[in-house]
Amino acid sequence: MPLPPMLSRALVGGVVSFLASHVAAAEPASAIQIVEATCSVCHGADGESASPAFPRLAGQHAGYIERQLRDYKSGKRKSRAMSAIIEQIPDTQFKALGAFFESRPTHTHVVEDAELAQVGRFLFTRGNPYSGVPACTACHGENGHGTATLPRLAGQHSRYVERQLQAFDKRERTNDNAVMHAVASKLTELELRAVAAYVAGLK
Repeated sequence: MPLPPMLSRALVGGVVSFLASHVAAAEPASAIQIVEATCSVCHGADGESASPAFPRLAGQHAGYIERQLRDYKSGKRKSRAMSAIIEQIPDTQFKALGAFFESRPTHTHVVEDAELAQVGRFLFTRGNPYSGVPACTACHGENGHGTATLPRLAGQHSRYVERQLQAFDKRERTNDNAVMHAVASKLTELELRAVAAYVAGLK
């Protein structure tokens, strides 16, 4: 005996809702498995990488992480360390991985050279009007927290930030280069290291 149309629609809707909720729940679970098996080796279980060779991902914006993973997968952003790894991660997990790392707690880190960091603070907040370097706050925010599309810099390894700025300057980093090359190419070595030292101490 066929069900009344209203009851039939309600039943179908309930089944769809049930399946959707289980699929949504499965994605974070799969992402956690990927983090534990793969990402944690370099970036730490909570994205708090202990080595400046690898960026800290804790608190990084989900959308930014997702875009970087897609750029690695397409070859738009190149990395020897990531090239083999990214091939093993399904594209469908990129969003969930971003959400996982964004949810991880951030930490305060000790600044190794406080005086150098103070030079970096000036550059970060005011730029260098004499050489045309803009203030980093214009894009990354007063506290270095970035936006949904621009990276969080607060708490990042200073050495990692240095390397990225150098890569932008030399156009060795092949994504996000249009704006950042114009900035990085104007930084002196002292300014570059100073900015990196300052953002490492932000939370």
